[in-house]
Amino acid sequence: MPPAPAALAALVPLVVFVPLVAAVVCAMVPVRARGTVAIAATLAGGVVVGVLWAGVAASGIVRVELAGWAAPLGIALQVDGASVAMLALTHVVLLAVFAAAAAEPRLTGSEAFWPLVLFAAVAISGVFVAADMFSVYVLLELLTLAAVALVALGGRGASAAALRYLFVAVTGSLFYLLAVALVYGETGTLDLTLAADRLTDGPVAAAALALVTVGMAAKIALFPLHSWLPVAHPAAPAAVSALLSALVIKASLFVLWRVYAAVGTAIDLAPVFAIATAAAGAAGVLWGGVMALRRDRLKTVIAYSTVAQVGYLVLILPLMLADGPGGEGAAVAGWSGGVVLAIAHGLAKAAMFLAAGALVVAYGSDKLSGLRGAHARMPLAAATISIAGVSLAGLPPTLAFAGKWQLLESSLARGAWWWVAVLLVGGLLTFAYVATMIRAMFAPPGEDPAPPHAPPRRTVSVAAFSLAAASVVVGIFPAPLVALIEAAAPLGGAL
Repeated sequence: MPPAPAALAALVPLVVFVPLVAAVVCAMVPVRARGTVAIAATLAGGVVVGVLWAGVAASGIVRVELAGWAAPLGIALQVDGASVAMLALTHVVLLAVFAAAAAEPRLTGSEAFWPLVLFAAVAISGVFVAADMFSVYVLLELLTLAAVALVALGGRGASAAALRYLFVAVTGSLFYLLAVALVYGETGTLDLTLAADRLTDGPVAAAALALVTVGMAAKIALFPLHSWLPVAHPAAPAAVSALLSALVIKASLFVLWRVYAAVGTAIDLAPVFAIATAAAGAAGVLWGGVMALRRDRLKTVIAYSTVAQVGYLVLILPLMLADGPGGEGAAVAGWSGGVVLAIAHGLAKAAMFLAAGALVVAYGSDKLSGLRGAHARMPLAAATISIAGVSLAGLPPTLAFAGKWQLLESSLARGAWWWVAVLLVGGLLTFAYVATMIRAMFAPPGEDPAPPHAPPRRTVSVAAFSLAAASVVVGIFPAPLVALIEAAAPLGGAL
């Protein structure tokens, strides 16, 4: 039986405070203890998320005002089906990454990895539960600083990539901050629910929505604002790349979804912006897929794959609006399909980058031509990349198949056949570049010498494989996840 509503509300701040305390402790304890602290904090946070999951499934949205101060003066936190699902993804990925990093320090780049990741976890979890726009801005800034510092752990060659990432992320934040100022000037509040109620359609509202769209598009590397991602993700240590692709871009994506859910039916230009953003996503699906096909390094292929997959995740914007053909049924399917696909992407990408990191440690390089025979020498890593690749392509029985199927249903119900074409062509491109990686690893080694370095401890491959296996297990039984997300789908106004 889930706790009473008041007890549930009291648990919500813990998803932020637990990693915050752990980050401070991690910065103070000896290096050998940091992994233990991080894993313990993630397990504790996971228990909190599990209780919130049960509570949201039983009683719906949970909302709390910190210190009893109600909006517009106070800071509110809110948990619904989508946010608790993203929190669950966050803790599962963190646990796997921490386990791998504790077993193989070469995946982290520096001892500073531990507190920096926990500070990033504070920001990511906070964004998923924040109910006011200024808190979201502060958390996104914290996430930017932590993520850029993590990329820089990749060494001297990563400095330029980190600087480029910093410039784009700060520019995106500036756009978002301008939008926050416009909304506050128009409504007198920064609480997203109250602001959506008070916001009147007009140039100010349209400008604010446009600024949020461009700002978040830059942060999630939406085509054509993606140039920082294929540089930053491969330059970072493998454990950092897993977090960047699986979680960091999801925070800004979640903000974009929330804003459209709140004001999408209140602003006349919102459907136009939504279609334009989805069109950029469709271009990204094709561009990212083609570029992934042309690359010969494993981590770069996976990075361009993220550019393509981000395109899918913004297709949700025109589909989730309640207005239009298909009504609320199509909107609910679009919303749920997008969230499910984001979770599937997070599991698959974290698994892929961790497995790629294991191969790089052993082979000393991620060039595809040098990975012949990897299936025999490191079978678990090769199997992980293969299973995660099947998930990215959206093939059954993976979780991504369930998400793409819902997006297909929503697109057909709305008569938007062009999104169906994007999903199908993008799936074929994904299958093609995944096949390239699989062919490289499963080719006979021939006269190639054995890997020059000892493979990392088996924990790394097990952690990566666990994430890939989770995408299959949840894909076989997706009903509880889908029901949780659909129960509080944000249609027709703010949550």
